[in-house]
Amino acid sequence: MPFMTSFSTASTPDKSSPFPRLARFMALRRRCWTGLLAGGVLMLSGCEAISPPPIPRGALIEKLDYDQLVLNSSTQNDALSILGSPTAHATFNDNTWIYISMTKDLVPLAHPVVDKQQVLVLNFDNAGVLRKMNVLDRHDAIRVSMAGGATPTPGTHISVLRELLGNVGRYNPMSSMGSTFGGLGNGGMGAGPMSGQGTGNGGVGNSMP
Repeated sequence: MPFMTSFSTASTPDKSSPFPRLARFMALRRRCWTGLLAGGVLMLSGCEAISPPPIPRGALIEKLDYDQLVLNSSTQNDALSILGSPTAHATFNDNTWIYISMTKDLVPLAHPVVDKQQVLVLNFDNAGVLRKMNVLDRHDAIRVSMAGGATPTPGTHISVLRELLGNVGRYNPMSSMGSTFGGLGNGGMGAGPMSGQGTGNGGVGNSMP
């Protein structure tokens, strides 16, 4: 009997074993990850709700609008009443009408990004009847890269020799003396303080006959 009692006591699980603590730690960790994921989803949905709307540019034309135009039947007046005035005409053909539309998205700390771009080209004959219609998107655009060089402007670059030679003749010491002592005018030495002191028509006294 005492043996059975000691055996049953030895088989009782120890409450201080690390396994219950590990289970509680794993459960707490799962709850933390669940809370973080839920918070992230709420933050993303909030950012989506407060994000600025796209910015439209150009002619606001939808497919339902230009689908009303019929080739070989619709006229320029029909296009004006349905689509409005074109954005531009072709350079050498006024019968080619171009409608340009664009949608941009605002990006934080960056320039707006083009999200959607559409170009509608209508070709009319001389009688004003629609003969061809073409719709282009941003994938049809041709990217033009900026040239890396610079266009020189004549006259902006001055060499050292030209700068030195350009100052030659600009300074004349006799010009300041003429204003102080007077120049060789009519009978005097100019308009300075000593002018009118010489002989002649402008000097002291009358000239000899």
